Amino acid sequence: MQIPLFRLECGCNSYDWGKIGKTSAAAKYAAATSEDFSIEEEKPYAELWMGTHPSLPSKDVETGQSLLDLVQTNKALMSTEIGDRYGEKLPFLFKVLSINKALSIQAHPNKKLAEQLHAKDPKNYPDDNHKPEMTIAITPFEGLCGFRPLAEIAHFLSHVPALRSLIGDAESQAFLNAIKGKETSEDESDVKSNKEALKKAFTHLMNASKESIAKATKELLEEANGKGEKFAGEGGPTNTGEELVELVNRLNGQFPDDIGLFVMFFLNYVKLSPGEAMFLKADDIHAYISGDIIECMASSDNVVRAGFTPKYKDTSTLTTMLTYSYSSPSTQKMTPTDYPYVSLNSTAYSYASSAMLYDPPIDEFSVVRLSLKGKGAKATFEGLGGPSILICTQGKGSVRVSKKNEGVAEGFVFFVGATAECVVESSGQEEMVVFRAFCELEGRESKF
Repeated sequence: MQIPLFRLECGCNSYDWGKIGKTSAAAKYAAATSEDFSIEEEKPYAELWMGTHPSLPSKDVETGQSLLDLVQTNKALMSTEIGDRYGEKLPFLFKVLSINKALSIQAHPNKKLAEQLHAKDPKNYPDDNHKPEMTIAITPFEGLCGFRPLAEIAHFLSHVPALRSLIGDAESQAFLNAIKGKETSEDESDVKSNKEALKKAFTHLMNASKESIAKATKELLEEANGKGEKFAGEGGPTNTGEELVELVNRLNGQFPDDIGLFVMFFLNYVKLSPGEAMFLKADDIHAYISGDIIECMASSDNVVRAGFTPKYKDTSTLTTMLTYSYSSPSTQKMTPTDYPYVSLNSTAYSYASSAMLYDPPIDEFSVVRLSLKGKGAKATFEGLGGPSILICTQGKGSVRVSKKNEGVAEGFVFFVGATAECVVESSGQEEMVVFRAFCELEGRESKF
């Protein structure tokens, strides 16, 4: 019987927003998975893909067989329950993103909209699946994620003349009047009217002409660089004026005269430290700005874009599909919990190893971040009820399933089949960090 542990070769996409050459974690990890992958020093490397998605499927290093073929020909690797629900492919797509410049202003469609978009425009919407996603920082991360609290948006409309003029004085004032006194109300009718007001103002912004955007950008830059720390009413509740000035100049340097420069006043500016995470539901607006991250999502490549991108923009779909939920960024951040289905040993060098679970409110995926501190530190994972993929982002050691034992180094990626007990062990003094994405439909009691 074949032991369900496979080392994977994973593809890396080169997009303009990726980090350059060996500064890209995605590129370094791709080079570790394949002897044929050579990093070009001046080339941007953006995304390492780990999974069965047909756009860039992973392969078994030993045989060259695609992971999709492996799970289709050996259904036990997926488990009957996962196969029955999601078909003969992994229900999640696991990625490493290395972000040097802003990604597009974007959202991912819900399942019903994804089916409609794919049927109507398969070129730009290549599959019919939804794409909720989770981000875990490997290095310090910046992003624009979700609409700001309404009071913050109102503050910027009152203190950033270029933003107000781009939306229009009448439309801006209509928004301010509509939300006044009920910015934080939880009354159902207030929330509904607030969302309608936000949708109208945001749609006006997104439909501004190229000429008016260019004019407003010039005004914005003059004001930002002239006022410095006093810019935007000293920045508002969550961002300093100096911080916003730096962001305005950096983003305009990357995408001159782009609507995204003004969208940032509507969206939360989020920073994550390594190990911190956030979850984005379908139809949530966002734009990543910088950093290396682990990303896990439902298995889809559907993106609706409308700014910070040379790719196809679909402003009408974006402004129509959004939920227009508004809140502080803390509501999107995730608090990991101890993963219960693992046994961590103690060594003479370390008593601080951990296995933390990032568990979003969907069925397709969860992720465990394993940290092994010191030589000989070991984690024994119970068999899962579904498939998993793990990647080492730091340190070295080994992974063992049954009698098969594989060496592990930074960037190595492995697939582990359903029900297989998996042991990960560190062989160096430095911390070993492993992320493991998995799908498991049923809860269970730990045997440890």
